[in-house]
Amino acid sequence: PEFEAIPAVINGCSDLMVEVFGDAGRHARSAVGVYKLPLGFAVEVDAVVEIR
Repeated sequence: PEFEAIPAVINGCSDLMVEVFGDAGRHARSAVGVYKLPLGFAVEVDAVVEIR
């Protein structure tokens, strides 16, 4: 419950996507935090991608 760095985790994920995929990795996103996920995780990252 004391974890509040959700935006930092999501920023890191966004940075990684752009680093790996270049301009094709630029994306829209949202960040949602929850009290508790399975295994004690505080952040879940999902992606919907299109491969060309």
